[in-house]
Amino acid sequence: MTVTEKSFGQTKNGKEVKIFTITNNKGNEAVVSEFGAVLVSLKIKNDKGESKDVVLGYESVKNYEANPAFFGGVIGPNANRIANGKFKIDGVEYNLPTNDGKNNLHSDFDIGYHKQLWKGEIVDNGVKLTYEKPDMLMGVPGNIKTSVTYTFNDDNELKIEYNAVSDKKTIVNLTNHSYFSLGGDGAGSDSVFDTLLTINASKFTEIDDGGIPTGKLIDVAGTPLDFTKPKKIGKEINADFKQMVMVKGYDHNYALDNYTGEVRKVAEATCDGRTMEVYTDLPGMQFYTGNWIDDNAGKGGKKGNLYKERGAFCLETQFFPNSCNDATFVSPVKGANEKYHSVTMYKFK
Repeated sequence: MTVTEKSFGQTKNGKEVKIFTITNNKGNEAVVSEFGAVLVSLKIKNDKGESKDVVLGYESVKNYEANPAFFGGVIGPNANRIANGKFKIDGVEYNLPTNDGKNNLHSDFDIGYHKQLWKGEIVDNGVKLTYEKPDMLMGVPGNIKTSVTYTFNDDNELKIEYNAVSDKKTIVNLTNHSYFSLGGDGAGSDSVFDTLLTINASKFTEIDDGGIPTGKLIDVAGTPLDFTKPKKIGKEINADFKQMVMVKGYDHNYALDNYTGEVRKVAEATCDGRTMEVYTDLPGMQFYTGNWIDDNAGKGGKKGNLYKERGAFCLETQFFPNSCNDATFVSPVKGANEKYHSVTMYKFK
């Protein structure tokens, strides 16, 4: 196991950015940037020994400073949607940017955690990145100290450990927004559609036309959102099902089974001789099929791989969308000096 660091270039403001490469003894590797705490690359061998990068992304800091699709970034302080960009804590209303119609998505497009410069340091089998959000940045209360630690071992387990604490009562709902393509980044929608997926969830959160949960948990049984048994992603992605038509495919939060706050297996995806298992201690997971990816060049030289809509999929572990406004959902609110801790793991076989 080796962990190395080098320069990833400079931001537009002249700040130096480091990039870290974690290589295990099987020749697989994960690459992480200080900018946005981004998972830049994840090279995994398949059952034939062929190594491919299985996450979408870029080769320069400049591209990550734009990054309209949030490729690989840590999303915070709140992932997913908040209705009308508003929430209350102890009767005090806080306002976030309405950047997704009338709602808020992923805190802030320009100054969210995925656009901040974190401080990285090498640790055993990985890298630890830290960032402190100033009070009221993005409209969120509290000076929030956050760390994200990526480790990668010889069992091909990419573990992401989140820790945070605030000096004020606030919301903390963190996730990683990696887009996976097990056939290799740039393999396109054919590879995604051919991916066999299982999600250990018997219910999903019904949404309105803005992607906000209505508060109802709907049985997946009998709907195209049923992945309780292995099913190809492409089999029903174009189904004439209102919940899917509204968001152009899959972009739904699954209420994961067996939630106790402990880490358990919640999903499995297989394609091109690679199997990825997902583990988390969180109650929800957003399954998203890249329905809104605009054509843009990613990794791979001057032209790069041309990423298009539905060219990858996300399995974003998190609290339910709008959970800060729905008392029936597990709350993402943490008290002053109350520690937030969560673990998500992507294991490859």
